Amino acid sequence: MVGTGSHITRRSLLFASCGGAVTVAGSVLLRGTPGVGAGDGKPPAGQAGLFDIGTASKLLPLSPLHHVSGPQSISYGSDPGVVYALQVVPASVRLPDEERPLGGRTRRLAGDMCVTVLSPSGAEAGHMYLRGFGHGISHGVEPSGGDVLLWVESDVDVRTGYGRAVARIPFRNGAVIDSSSPRVRHHRPLPGSHKIHPSLDLPGRRVLVSHWVGRTHHYTVYRMDEFLTGRYEPLHHVEDRALQEGETFQGCALHGDHIYQLTGKPYTDATGGNPPSGGGNTYVAAIDIRSGRAAGRQKVTVAPGLDFREPEGIAVRPGREPQLCVAFSVKTPGRRELTVYSCHS
Repeated sequence: MVGTGSHITRRSLLFASCGGAVTVAGSVLLRGTPGVGAGDGKPPAGQAGLFDIGTASKLLPLSPLHHVSGPQSISYGSDPGVVYALQVVPASVRLPDEERPLGGRTRRLAGDMCVTVLSPSGAEAGHMYLRGFGHGISHGVEPSGGDVLLWVESDVDVRTGYGRAVARIPFRNGAVIDSSSPRVRHHRPLPGSHKIHPSLDLPGRRVLVSHWVGRTHHYTVYRMDEFLTGRYEPLHHVEDRALQEGETFQGCALHGDHIYQLTGKPYTDATGGNPPSGGGNTYVAAIDIRSGRAAGRQKVTVAPGLDFREPEGIAVRPGREPQLCVAFSVKTPGRRELTVYSCHS
């Protein structure tokens, strides 16, 4: 954990009471999580952090995004029925100001993404383009008055196709926004890091930034309001010790005292390393942001019969009973589609 100051303020105490943790002059103000961390500190069987992964049930039916390429991440704002999904723009798409369609590899390395808004039934309710931003492993949605603000990686590294900064931009149906636009402010809280991806904890008004330093994966948590002013003082910083050798990182979410990390790969054929007969290799791991210790790791066994079944995004759906949501990319004729399953606390 990284210190945030040398004096106790009313704001610090309020934040600590909302499930966060603040380091003050070498001490830690913590709010314990009921049912987790008691006794030997191990979560109950089937549980990761606060969520029972074994209770996963279908939340969003199989739904096409605006383009045929697969989803990369999902997020929810204040309306728990509306999901925002990111996808890399596929080959053969020509945007209004482009002279010709571009290839898929060109789009991927350029960091060109499409945002699709889906209703609870899976119908498209809007879309926009983010050109030059990144790959979209995770993102956040912030309601602000009558606006919806997207928190996304930005300033793509064209050698990798991943972002090097964090941007907060308004959703505008049908718009094309370039990362190089002077209207886009790039936050760079972690110089020297790469593959940067943000996620939001709306109730706690916190920003989670997933990032890599060399070949090591890290998480850093900030207060949202301070982050926006350019004051990048971490509330927490942990090295990811839950990611196992050979696993593919597929997104992250922050809720309460835990980071929820999604890993897994698409099905292979029967002779490959991840055949359908094995039910997939999708896992959710919980990481305690106060200590960096594991707080449960569970295999996601729901819907083993999905075609392709690649985990593509994790998010917390708000509400009186928040739900941890896992998204899958599924093969259908001519395209990939999105389906979402939710786990109850």
